Amino acid sequence: MTFQELKPKVTEITTNNTQSRDEKLLSICQLLNANIEYYNWVGFYFANHEAKTLHLGPYVGAETDHTVIPFGKGICGQVAESNANFVVPDVATQDNYIACSFTVKSEIVVPLFVDGKNIGQIDIDSHVIDPFTEEDERFLEFVNQEIAKLY
Repeated sequence: MTFQELKPKVTEITTNNTQSRDEKLLSICQLLNANIEYYNWVGFYFANHEAKTLHLGPYVGAETDHTVIPFGKGICGQVAESNANFVVPDVATQDNYIACSFTVKSEIVVPLFVDGKNIGQIDIDSHVIDPFTEEDERFLEFVNQEIAKLY
């Protein structure tokens, strides 16, 4: 399924009045994981700005021990500080990478803004080296804009 075909499905999920916010987030993870071949782990982390930590939210994929990540640590922690998308074509080249699994080869993290504040992020791992394009970034920005309406 193309990103253009997925966009209305994302909106359908976020506007569904029968699901809780976490159920909607999980449904989005499931949608992306099932329809984009190289999205092998899809999840959300949410910021606790007082503690300067990220906390794992709904996700689909292999279990992770990384349920709390300090700001600045790993790709997700760096995005919490930079407020910018971070695409890692090959995780083996990153010094500040938190290894989740030896099967992960690349990662993309896109911050989630609500009223201009970075409240979290969508994090996607792939078992393929360098699959993410600018089209992935624009699509995930769209996903996060739709999710921001839930807050």
